[in-house]
Amino acid sequence: VYFPDDTDEAFEVDSSTRAKDFCSSISHRLNLKSSEGFSLFVKIADKVISVPEGDFFFDFVRHLTDWIKKARPSRDGTTPHFTYQVFFMKKLWTNTVPGKDRNADIIFHFHQELPKLLRGYHRCTKDEASRLAALVYRVRFGESKQELGLIPNMLRDLIPADLAKAQSTNEWKRLIVQHYNGDAGMSPEEAKISFLKVIYRWPTFGSAFFEVKQTTDPNYPEHLLIAINKQGVSLIHPVSKEILVTNPFTRISNWSSGNTYFHMTIGNLVRGTKLLCETSLGYKMDDLLTSYISLMLTNMNKQKTLRLK
Repeated sequence: VYFPDDTDEAFEVDSSTRAKDFCSSISHRLNLKSSEGFSLFVKIADKVISVPEGDFFFDFVRHLTDWIKKARPSRDGTTPHFTYQVFFMKKLWTNTVPGKDRNADIIFHFHQELPKLLRGYHRCTKDEASRLAALVYRVRFGESKQELGLIPNMLRDLIPADLAKAQSTNEWKRLIVQHYNGDAGMSPEEAKISFLKVIYRWPTFGSAFFEVKQTTDPNYPEHLLIAINKQGVSLIHPVSKEILVTNPFTRISNWSSGNTYFHMTIGNLVRGTKLLCETSLGYKMDDLLTSYISLMLTNMNKQKTLRLK
């Protein structure tokens, strides 16, 4: 099983192992405080698919392999052979508070949030970007100042893509070094948690982001960034990163997906507005929406049961 911090571990699984139990044994071995929100993902061909927690792990993999074989028959008549990889990652960020579960922060949360920052998906000021860059540098190099001179060459690994040209490389370097010196003595692990604490203040923390194209709503730009997180589904302007609207899960009445699209109805079915998106990741959006809503319903039912007691 592969983890976001580039480590991996071997686990024994038999035919009666359900995904939920598999997740619990991984969480237990990694000393995580809870396995809530974590999921197993199987990567096969060009798809990464989340394993439903009630499924038997091997049954799921077999069905998935059969489905891929049917979808992609080989040209010369031989049976195509697919290998798969298993990943364990945070999927639903409902109760994620940086600093609450140190191991989860260090192994998962930091490594899953960093690529989203670097792709420029969050709205972020130059000062926040240089503060975060100093922490990322510290995660990589600790107290070593030798690499500080190389900062201009590694800006793409430190600064959000959409901000890199907002000021000169030397100005970025000056600000990053200033923040870095201010954190003297901080360990790389502490730097990961400090990084998360900065991003945690943003409304887009813990989001899964999707770049889509839409032509149904003239009020929104054709190219949109969609963020799915515990607040619901947010539509974001791809350039300014302004959140145009956040639709809570309670307002989403219907959704569907296919190989090239994701459709969503906001409001009721009779008078609701439809959003049709072109994307190859519709299956992921569909799965996330379903998973967040079912977790929300489970938690609501738990609270009802507690009140009844």
